[in-house]
Amino acid sequence: MRTIDWVDDHIELIDQTKLPGELVIRKVTTLDDLIDDIQRLAVRGAPALGVAGAMGVALIAQGNPDRATLESEAQRLANARPTAVNLSWGVKKTMEKADGGFPALLEEALKIRDDDIASCYSMGQYGADLMDELLDTDTYRIMTICNTGGLACVERGTALGVIQTLFERGKLEEALPVETRPLLQGARLTAWELTNMGAPFRLICDSAGPFLLSRGAAQAVFIGADRIAANGDSANKIGSFSLSLGAKAAGIPFIVVAPESTIDYSTATGADIPIEDRGSEEVANFHGVRTAPEGTQAINPAFDVTPTSNITAIVTDRRVIRVDRGETPQTTPLGEIRAK
Repeated sequence: MRTIDWVDDHIELIDQTKLPGELVIRKVTTLDDLIDDIQRLAVRGAPALGVAGAMGVALIAQGNPDRATLESEAQRLANARPTAVNLSWGVKKTMEKADGGFPALLEEALKIRDDDIASCYSMGQYGADLMDELLDTDTYRIMTICNTGGLACVERGTALGVIQTLFERGKLEEALPVETRPLLQGARLTAWELTNMGAPFRLICDSAGPFLLSRGAAQAVFIGADRIAANGDSANKIGSFSLSLGAKAAGIPFIVVAPESTIDYSTATGADIPIEDRGSEEVANFHGVRTAPEGTQAINPAFDVTPTSNITAIVTDRRVIRVDRGETPQTTPLGEIRAK
């Protein structure tokens, strides 16, 4: 099942706010509904947001607006979430076909969808091969954060896609997803995907991650990314930076997995990445149940930034960038998309 797709004349997507309790497929027919779904995290994950941006442009164009309206509505979509560069990338790339009208825009959106599926298989191959290069062992224990599987893409995933490839190769001893506060995407979504995969895993609370790394619980940490700066600094779900510190102290690989579209060459370093604060309610409440006293204010950054000094490698769909050897996205040549 695809996380997001174009069906007939509309977008269909899995409402991730309902998981794991129920699997709900939403039919999205208006831009306002799509923006709402993006902002309330019914659809989330950098690659999935890129596809949502692309299909959202097609959705706008289907109403045959004038060019000025198409451009202004597309920009409104691109601004729906600030940190994940894939959303604006998907909008911009699709808008390059605007002169061809709705048919050309839809064709480009579907190409972005298909390219995302291919890139996830490719990242799995590159990432699994890297593990064999880095570690001399038959099986691996991998820690990860948030959700980077098929729910964050169209199919399969980024960091979790590498874990799936290791599992399919018979090399996954255990996955250790952290629960991922405040919305528990690790507990609700990654654990759901690992269960469906049939892969061995144990769930841990966020604050246990660095300590468990110091005790040898995992041999590597895999994370996704919502934006990678030109120098390799990587923004990902809040808590990633803490895991990078734990991995560095434990002397184990810390690997970022994301498609080439997540690299933003216009952003020089992680200091230039805007960090979305999602407000107090997500921290003071959970699923409508208040967990903190009324009136409690919270600091709630959705993302943090891991500097290159804490990163071993960046795995994309077209290459492995060995950051620990001084390589950067700007200096490492592109390779080919790997076959399934």
